[in-house]
Amino acid sequence: MNPTTTRRQFLAASVAAAARGANDTINLGLIGCGARGRGLLIPRFSAFPGVRFVAVCDVNSKYLAEGRKRAGGDRVAAYSDYRKLLENKDVDAVIIATNQHWHVLTMIAACQAGKDMYLEKPLCNSIGEGPFAIEAARKYGRIVQVGTQQRSQEHYRQAVEMIQAGKLGDISEVRVWDYENYYPGPGSPADCTPPPELDWDFYVGPSPFRPYNTNMYYNYGYDWFRTAGAGHQVAWGVHHFDIVLWAMGVDYPETVYATGGNFAYQTNHDYPNTFTAVAHFGPGPVAKHGFVLHYSMRTGCRRETRSHGKSFMGTNASMLLDRAGYSIVAEPARGAKIPPNDFLVTAEQSIQAKDDHLYHFEVFLNNLRNRKAPVANPETCHHATTLGHLMNISWETGRSIRWDAAHQRVIDDPAAQAFVMRPYRAPWKLEV
Repeated sequence: MNPTTTRRQFLAASVAAAARGANDTINLGLIGCGARGRGLLIPRFSAFPGVRFVAVCDVNSKYLAEGRKRAGGDRVAAYSDYRKLLENKDVDAVIIATNQHWHVLTMIAACQAGKDMYLEKPLCNSIGEGPFAIEAARKYGRIVQVGTQQRSQEHYRQAVEMIQAGKLGDISEVRVWDYENYYPGPGSPADCTPPPELDWDFYVGPSPFRPYNTNMYYNYGYDWFRTAGAGHQVAWGVHHFDIVLWAMGVDYPETVYATGGNFAYQTNHDYPNTFTAVAHFGPGPVAKHGFVLHYSMRTGCRRETRSHGKSFMGTNASMLLDRAGYSIVAEPARGAKIPPNDFLVTAEQSIQAKDDHLYHFEVFLNNLRNRKAPVANPETCHHATTLGHLMNISWETGRSIRWDAAHQRVIDDPAAQAFVMRPYRAPWKLEV
């Protein structure tokens, strides 16, 4: 991209954004018309007053046609190449709903084109991409809000405030879990020819090329292959880790160990369906002596507790927190008899979540109109995404790893360090 043109576009977009009034229409472009893009993001953003879609993009022509139809029909421009959409001067801001291996490249290009954006989580497909995303948002002065929507939910904010105020006492352990039932799994189909509507080479993009496989593309299979995902420990874990890091006032762990395998069923997925990890964090503002985080994931059974959640274990009380709300159980004094129904909580100890799980979209639009920096931004999401990737690096190498947060590298382990930045396939390059 020509630097002079980029700078001119950036300045023009900045002036236009500053001049945009509270009642002016925001023209959106959607990059990624998959299930979430066309099924949730288009109808949700279209419902807000003063917002309209003027462009959509996807490498799948069927998804593109359906996305265009839902976004407004023939008046909406349609592109198979995101770079062409970013050249559209009618687009004020973009929503990036691609798979995660495209997040950072597309985000940087949008920043260079002078576009603000809503970027779906997780931030990146390897740790090394994160600093490039952070640099791009800062260099080009863009509003970049990341899709860790729990940041905008009131009950999460209340829970974080209670934790940081010491209401639970000294927290020594945090447990996080993601449980689903995908049994008996998708099997191991053979590689085959991609469907005619899909530009498979463009879809693979910067990742090492692999032949098309139905499990890599449909039914959220992309989460389970290195080409476009990193398992639930990144795709789902980023939501939990974002809240834990926020509540505990820390950014990175010191050491991480993970293990797992395909114990629930057999499949051709790159990542396991049963996975557990332990991360050790040093002293912080909440845990003065440090704490451990236990993460557990399985997709062969969702029973035992709520499917996706986290709990904070304190000396005064423990908190169970998820999207349904939070509940607190007091810790009995040493030697005190624990009642048999201790796991139950009263109404005073339990807070039910408001119906605000999609408020994050409205927050984004308000941030655009007011030129306000989002609290869910590339930096906070980089921290949360990194934790899941560190777990994967430990699992890939089969050993505990130590993380040097200041230099963003694994300590004294070249083999593990090689996973920190996945090489890009030519001609794609990370350039800010």
